[in-house]
Amino acid sequence: MTVPVSGDPRPLSRRALLCVLATPLALAACVTNAPQAPAVPAPTIAPADAARYGAVEDGGFSIPGVDPTEMKPQNVRQLVRDPTGQAPGTLVVDPKHRFLYLVRENGMALRYGVGVGREGLEFSGTANVGYKRSWPSWRPTDAMIARQPDKYRPWRNGMAGGAENPLGARALYLFKDGKDTLYRIHGTNEPWSIGEAVSSGCIRMMNQDIIDLYGRVPDAAKVVVLPG
Repeated sequence: MTVPVSGDPRPLSRRALLCVLATPLALAACVTNAPQAPAVPAPTIAPADAARYGAVEDGGFSIPGVDPTEMKPQNVRQLVRDPTGQAPGTLVVDPKHRFLYLVRENGMALRYGVGVGREGLEFSGTANVGYKRSWPSWRPTDAMIARQPDKYRPWRNGMAGGAENPLGARALYLFKDGKDTLYRIHGTNEPWSIGEAVSSGCIRMMNQDIIDLYGRVPDAAKVVVLPG
């Protein structure tokens, strides 16, 4: 086969022909292909567990679903052997390992992943659930305002309950000897913080979990908060 070239009637040599045919391939190798969409990470938790953390409509508010790719299996609500030795019905908070246990019968406990307070901001000891609230209002403590005035002073008169409220969908208020400890077990609109030490002292749970816990725990329930 010969490939005529304008102005040169001689046929190309076999080597020259290969170069001509190879040129488009060589050029194509220098062109950057259009970027492909990154692969979506596979969920790290079972589909049935992911479904329990889907979007919820509750009390006139919308609770977004938790991204299953951002959840760690150990933070999923699950029934486990009770490691606490407490009586059934007791809530046990383990800040060190970032878990909350609701002790059940027959040596079992319902375990939830939680976020905890930063070092130096924790409460520890025994308390009781003084009362519970659905979609609670919130006011930062005076200590929080003094510690971070730019962040908390705008809310010194309080924030109404709702999807943006840092206490989330539910709150349990802990009292000791009849006095408010200012320590709460509550929901959060920041599910990525579960398993971390980021709060101003309280225990936070995914909204789907605090709703579940709220329905299981009565007023006056015993709460044991272990040292962090």
